[in-house]
Amino acid sequence: MHATRQATVSAAALLAMATAVVGCDSGSTTAAATADSAKPGCPAVLAHVKSAVKKAEDVDAPWDGPTTGPRAVPDKTIVFVAQTLANPGVTGVAQGVEEAAKVIGWKVRVINGQGTSAGIKAAFGEAVALEPAGIVIGGFDPKSTAQQVRQAKAAGIPLIGWHAVGAPGPSEDPELFSNITTKVEDVAKISADWIIARSNGRAGVVLFTDASIPFAKRKSDLIKKELATCSDVRLLSYEDIPIPEANSRTVEAVSSLLSRFGSEWTHSAAINDLYFEHAATALRAGDRQGADAPFNIGAGDGDPSAFRRINGREYQAATVPEPLSEQGWQIIDEFNRAFSGRADSGYVAPVHIATASNSGGALSWDSEGYRQAYRKIWGK
Repeated sequence: MHATRQATVSAAALLAMATAVVGCDSGSTTAAATADSAKPGCPAVLAHVKSAVKKAEDVDAPWDGPTTGPRAVPDKTIVFVAQTLANPGVTGVAQGVEEAAKVIGWKVRVINGQGTSAGIKAAFGEAVALEPAGIVIGGFDPKSTAQQVRQAKAAGIPLIGWHAVGAPGPSEDPELFSNITTKVEDVAKISADWIIARSNGRAGVVLFTDASIPFAKRKSDLIKKELATCSDVRLLSYEDIPIPEANSRTVEAVSSLLSRFGSEWTHSAAINDLYFEHAATALRAGDRQGADAPFNIGAGDGDPSAFRRINGREYQAATVPEPLSEQGWQIIDEFNRAFSGRADSGYVAPVHIATASNSGGALSWDSEGYRQAYRKIWGK
């Protein structure tokens, strides 16, 4: 355009015109880019996931678990074998078991596996040697302790898992009276749906998992699958960090991710909230503000520290909490059914999403009325 102009056009006029043209083009490009980025990604998926997320964020959750069952069997001792008490989810359930045991009139001993294969096997072996009425497998794969499982079976000690196998309810291989958990499919799906809905269908996601735990790996695989339903959501990185090593490895991993992806990294999901406890240090060092991207959601377990981060808008935006205390009470109720010769209750808690907007400042999530319901069942 400028090459065709007549020489009589003054330099000043030419400069003014060039500035105007560049200004218009620049503004148009910016406006177009802004408009494009504002367009929702995967519009066919968005309406469905937004509806699902809205339902999961509802805080009106009256008790829909069991209301009938056997009266309390007296004088029982339960041993809770914990994968590691450094996992706040495991600790929260153990505390719920202890609380419920006091109500029903039983004794509980908690043994810490310290997060290592040798430690968990030793803890389970100690539990069997104590000859308790029942043993809880708290957050680890029973197949990794096959010998101890066989010993418990030979001794007639029923086993109940918490996040021990991939599905809730009874298990034949390994043999568990019941496994207490929300449905991993539901937790994974709603976590991914929250990211899709929160980002309006456009996100760059980092996913944190512990592939050494089959339950956790399946959860993260399902999250990946659901994220892939939205074509404009990209999985930037899949970070495999064992939970017992999360405190030492997450900071380094997050620093590297910030360097590699910068502003492309907008959201994260993790199979456990504790990853974000350690990620906060690196995000803060990287000049990220607590309420800014990446917007992080924990696909379990919703421990008090996670709620503190969420309520304070400190490097975690949401969690899909397990009702930890409630599940501890359920474990005691399931043992009572086992000791009474009954089948398991079949109850599975529904998924919920907790955010700063709906938590009411609370540090946990449980359905309303479960304590009263179990007390009534047990006659306590």
